[in-house]
Amino acid sequence: MKNRLVIKIVVLLMLACMAAPVASFAVDIQTTVTKDTLKKKKQSESNKYLTAKEAYKVIKENAAEVLFIDVRTVAEVEFVGWAPSVDAVIPYMTNDFDEWDEKKHRYQKVINGDFPIIFEELVAAKGFNKNTPIIFICRSGTRSGKAATLATKLGYTQAYTVVDGFEGAKAKDGIHKGHRVVNGWKNSGAPWSYKLDGNKILFNQ
Repeated sequence: MKNRLVIKIVVLLMLACMAAPVASFAVDIQTTVTKDTLKKKKQSESNKYLTAKEAYKVIKENAAEVLFIDVRTVAEVEFVGWAPSVDAVIPYMTNDFDEWDEKKHRYQKVINGDFPIIFEELVAAKGFNKNTPIIFICRSGTRSGKAATLATKLGYTQAYTVVDGFEGAKAKDGIHKGHRVVNGWKNSGAPWSYKLDGNKILFNQ
């Protein structure tokens, strides 16, 4: 009787394993960026970094296995362009049009309190989990680092930040001095466009 019970349990466990969804294959993510090469403002608690070129390679080769999120404001995406391969635009910060930043000559930005909620809803909707590689991108790598840190605090184990962002760094000399032409998604040869997909913009404010 005992032996039959053991056999039944083993069979049930085997059937359960067969019925369970197959785990995602491990995404091979190669990077040349280390924490000690970055300014503190671009560092993340996840300690996982990619250049725009590296991020594009990962996304191109593993589109169904990674989540790619643009954390810039909707205005930035609309007027500067975006990568059509992003899964969603969820601003990590939004503009506070009541507060002017004299030092930066623009309206101040405040953290979007809805970001973690919308982010986790997206993960669930895509059928991903806390071990899914998630790649965050912003303008130049600061906000995406903060988003990766937040995701890490929420328990996500593979939160990457694109260190040169969508627009890249500013040239320090030459005819393009002060303009973002050095690196970044837009300058790397990766595909980008001004044509947006409103279905991917998950926070429009």
